[in-house]
Amino acid sequence: MNRPPEDAPLWSEGWYAFARRHDSPNFGPRPPGAQVDLVVLHSISLPPGRYGGDEVQALFTNQLDWDAHPYFQSIRGLQVSSHFYVRRGGETWQFVSCDQRAWHAGTSHWRGRENCNDFSVGIELEGLEGDAFEPAQYEALTALCSALAQRYPVQAVAGHEHVAPGRKQDPGAGFDWALLRRSLAWDAHAFP
Repeated sequence: MNRPPEDAPLWSEGWYAFARRHDSPNFGPRPPGAQVDLVVLHSISLPPGRYGGDEVQALFTNQLDWDAHPYFQSIRGLQVSSHFYVRRGGETWQFVSCDQRAWHAGTSHWRGRENCNDFSVGIELEGLEGDAFEPAQYEALTALCSALAQRYPVQAVAGHEHVAPGRKQDPGAGFDWALLRRSLAWDAHAFP
């Protein structure tokens, strides 16, 4: 994990000091008056089930070699992003300022509101939906969610499966929601 100087601010224009910055072109402005009050958790690995490469970073920056693996043909031309990506070892990458709208949730709704990208921060965890995640990822995720709640009026955290039910299944059954609740010590209403 990157270590900023001890006196450095935690946030600068929506960029988190403890994340490795890698700008994505796939973002836009949030609607006027939008407040960031939701964190959406995802899981991703490219190709599915392979960890440790740079394919996710390449996807989020429109640099993925579509011919490098047969699976990539099924997502060819996809332009997506997430604010954050947490590797298996806990290393955290940031692609879009949290002040901007990343393209992570797609068609979605949460507690009566549509278009979750407008008011959420997306965090991708390196993993495969349904599989377990690593302790280092939970540690990084807890620190990141806590930092987000200090900077933005975060009210809830949900999975992609909760904001796009029937369409998405990540992060899936392997994600330990009880551990995240205990680690964050947020009110139960903040979770799905």
